[in-house]
Amino acid sequence: MQFHYNKTQLKYRRKQLRRDTTEAEKILWYKIRDKKLGVKFFRQYSLDGYVIDFYCPERRVAIEIDGGYHKLASSRTYDKYREKYISAFNIKIVRFNNEEIINNKKEVIKRINALLLS
Repeated sequence: MQFHYNKTQLKYRRKQLRRDTTEAEKILWYKIRDKKLGVKFFRQYSLDGYVIDFYCPERRVAIEIDGGYHKLASSRTYDKYREKYISAFNIKIVRFNNEEIINNKKEVIKRINALLLS
């Protein structure tokens, strides 16, 4: 099975998500953009039919930021399925909630760095 990156059908959705960035996404993007961690990250990158908040193709690392709606049972079920699907393509996924990024930036960056090195 082949994996598709940045499908044309999702281009508008990716642009919309970049335009409607959350505060936590802005904070994290500032910390990881421009190869600040030694590798290039893209924001709102699509992997097959899913849009990932941040993705590093070189290390096959995806970062997801969970807002309040991710606490709903239906969202958790969807997120688990989505994560299992993406992981099947040897892509490592790390998840953070908004509060972690806003209140504990150093620990978040430390966890991302550890994943990039693994």
